[in-house]
Amino acid sequence: MSTSFHNSSFGKVAVLMGGMSAEREISLMSGTGVLQALKSRGVDAHAFDPSLRDIGSLKAEGFDSCFIALHGRFGEDGTVQGALELLGIPYTGSGVMASSMAIDKVMTKRVLLAEGLPTPKYVLLRRGAYSAADIDAVPAALGLPLIVKPAREGSSIGLTRVVNVQEMAAAVEQAAKLDADILCEQFVAGDEVTCPVLGSGPAAKALPVIRIVAPEGNYDYQNKYFTDTTQYIVPCGLPAGEEAAIQDIVLKAYRTLNCRGWARADVMIDKATRKPYLLEINTSPGMTGHSLVPMSARAAGLSYEDLCIELLKTAALDYKQEGAA
Repeated sequence: MSTSFHNSSFGKVAVLMGGMSAEREISLMSGTGVLQALKSRGVDAHAFDPSLRDIGSLKAEGFDSCFIALHGRFGEDGTVQGALELLGIPYTGSGVMASSMAIDKVMTKRVLLAEGLPTPKYVLLRRGAYSAADIDAVPAALGLPLIVKPAREGSSIGLTRVVNVQEMAAAVEQAAKLDADILCEQFVAGDEVTCPVLGSGPAAKALPVIRIVAPEGNYDYQNKYFTDTTQYIVPCGLPAGEEAAIQDIVLKAYRTLNCRGWARADVMIDKATRKPYLLEINTSPGMTGHSLVPMSARAAGLSYEDLCIELLKTAALDYKQEGAA
């Protein structure tokens, strides 16, 4: 596809990056990569940090569409999507409702369970509304080890793997500093995998599954972004049929939440039963040098630059405004 086509097709594009969430640093890394990729293909792309500039200026400055490279709150949670809907500027990724549901891990679980899709058991604690007895009851309900994390943060921020009851209170306190809702989740021992999806509705397709092998099984913020010791295995090397089964449930979850454009689902495979369990769906995945969607796309024959162009092509609005072309 020629550069001139891209220029005439996409017009002036804002790459939204940075933002106000705890994942600001990662968003700046993602956005810088996307910006460079789009520019390398002749797109008239510009960096735009909504934490530093009035988002209303996107319209005043004549932007035709937005590539959302924001992560976490005020970027992946439906808020910026709603602002862009009001401005009438098409954007990449899921719409308002899908974004707001998917960032909330508890709401995601409720929807998945209602649709019969597998996800680990959980207990919800609300900041200011739980007692010491409530905290002590969690290990009895879920078993040990278990996971404690804020309901609406990404990149493993605020996540603790609790291995004994004495660690529970501190883990809950740490998560409560970041969110009013604290998700306590059954720990599934086994293979950790992730599976991206591109497209929308019936045309959505799952990309190759990546198997993640982190040091001591600890795939935390540091091991996600700032070390080279975590192994990402693609092709994933899973037993025959397992990759297809994972892609199938990920696609079902993606469509159930009405995601569009792209997303990435994280899955744990129980080592004893080989049953996959959906953990969460990221509707604005990372695009850094360590990120998994570009890695999976490469395995499917799609370069980083081509991936960015394909994602930009999907920029859309939930609601077409009256009188719009």
